[in-house]
Amino acid sequence: MLIQGQVGPSSTQSVGPGTPVAVRQGQLGDVIVSELHGRYYEQAFRRNLFSGAIAGATGVTVSALGVINNTAYTGIVLYNPPGSQVNLVLQKVGYALTVAQAAASALSIATGFSALPPATTTAITTRNNFVNGPLPVGQLYSAATFGQATGPVVTSVPMMTLAFAGTAAITAPMTVPSVYDLEGSIVIPPTGYACLYMSTVSGTNSLIGSFTWEEVPV
Repeated sequence: MLIQGQVGPSSTQSVGPGTPVAVRQGQLGDVIVSELHGRYYEQAFRRNLFSGAIAGATGVTVSALGVINNTAYTGIVLYNPPGSQVNLVLQKVGYALTVAQAAASALSIATGFSALPPATTTAITTRNNFVNGPLPVGQLYSAATFGQATGPVVTSVPMMTLAFAGTAAITAPMTVPSVYDLEGSIVIPPTGYACLYMSTVSGTNSLIGSFTWEEVPV
C-alpha cells in the first residue's frame, strides 16, 4: 500500500472538520506530526504507566555498586519477576540527596538479572498513573538481597550516570533534585532489574528517589 503526502508548509488557515487533507511531509520524506495530548497521555490513559517513590523525609542509604551483587542492597530497585508477561520500560527516574556525603560520589543506574526473586525485601508502594488503575507487575523495593545462596551469582552492570554528589553541608548544593527522562532507553525483561547506586556508599538515609515505567507485553 502506497501512502502519499504533500511536501510544504502547513495551511495558513484552519482546516474545517471532515475536510480530507494530504499527510504533510518534510523534504527528506519525513512525516510532520504534532501531539494532541501530553507525551505520556496515551500510555497513562491505557493504564500501562506506573510510578513509585521512597516515602518519608529521611530517605534511604544508597549502596555502592559491589554491594548490589549477592548481598543486601539498599536504594531503589525495580525488578521484573519470573513468569512476567511484560517488559518494564523505564521512562523517568527522580532523585534527591538530602544529607552531605562522606565522600564525593556519582549517582548512577545499574542493571542485572536474578533468576530468583530477591530475598529480605522492603517494598515501595507503587501506583498506576491512571488514578485507581490496576497495580503493576513490576516490583519496586528500597531494600533487596539479590543472588541468594542457592541461586546463581548476580552481577550488576553500570548503565548510566545521573549526577555528582558532593560533601558540602546541606545548606550548599550537593546535587540538584531532578527528574531524569530516560525516554524508554532501558528495557527490563522478566527476571531483570534496574537500580540506583553510588560509586561510594551514600550518606545515611540520604536518597529520596522514584521510578516511572511503562509495562509492554513481551
